[in-house]
Amino acid sequence: MIASLSGTVAALGPTSAVVETGGVGLLALCSPGTLAHLRIGQRATLFTSLVVREDSLTLFGFASADEREFFELLLTATGVGPKLAQAALAVLSPDELRHAIATENLVVLCKVPGIGRKGAQRIVLELKDKINAVGLVAEPGAPVLPGQALWRAQVTQGLVGLGWALKDAEAACDDVEPMLEDQPDLGVPALMRAALQTLARR
Repeated sequence: MIASLSGTVAALGPTSAVVETGGVGLLALCSPGTLAHLRIGQRATLFTSLVVREDSLTLFGFASADEREFFELLLTATGVGPKLAQAALAVLSPDELRHAIATENLVVLCKVPGIGRKGAQRIVLELKDKINAVGLVAEPGAPVLPGQALWRAQVTQGLVGLGWALKDAEAACDDVEPMLEDQPDLGVPALMRAALQTLARR
């Protein structure tokens, strides 16, 4: 797995960039947004995902690790290939995609070329419980809430990442929230352990 690529930008095309590192030029397929930040002759770092097929090895490049991780998550949905996943990230940011999936907003998902209503419904059905929980409550671009809202988002994200359903993760947060009344400075790791214990008892 090639997780990232750092070096000098040797060439730019309409859909790709060549980054030279260690005397080797590696071509990565990138979205227009990612390419817009690259300049020939300047150093750059791309977060990458290597897609392996029987007849090809294709490297996809992204401006952030969040974009790469969402790209790989989209690939787990039925009927979503690399080109469609990249198109989705070219049209919508990861936060916008998270919010659209979490709120089952098919209209937003259908803005992506190649995604129809049935495809959008399938993406929601298959990914709703897998997406990163941070920032799902607020609209994209809204400020992150401090205090309890932040710890809940972090704990929920961790539990979802471990495979728990979003509704179960939220219920566990409800169970451990009273702990903060007696210990207001309790950190996220401690709350996470308490939430896991709560889930294990169910």
